[in-house]
Amino acid sequence: MYTDKVMDHFTNPRNVGEIEDANGVGEVGNASCGDIMKIFLKVEDNIIKDVKFKTFGCGAAIATSSMVTEMAIGKTIDEALALSNQAVAEALDGLPAQKMHCSNLAADALHEAIKNYREHNS
Repeated sequence: MYTDKVMDHFTNPRNVGEIEDANGVGEVGNASCGDIMKIFLKVEDNIIKDVKFKTFGCGAAIATSSMVTEMAIGKTIDEALALSNQAVAEALDGLPAQKMHCSNLAADALHEAIKNYREHNS
């Protein structure tokens, strides 16, 4: 059902936790499945230097959260905003159709964190 990359990011998630002095925080949830994701950003000179996440949800939700943090680190704010839901799923070599909403949450949480960063640092 899940690809090797999904299983790897689920069983060995990267960047778990929170950043105490984060300058961008985004949280999203999906009421139908109960998944909740919170992303913390540390941005310096328009570059995402650190990303952490906390996720309550299924294996796919944890895997997509882990993958989106890996994809965002080192990117500019605009590059990170361009990360799409589909790009997260593709980076994990795909997700089952019934789990695609989980990848949507990961990108949405990142975008919310960037929005929060811009609101407080414009």
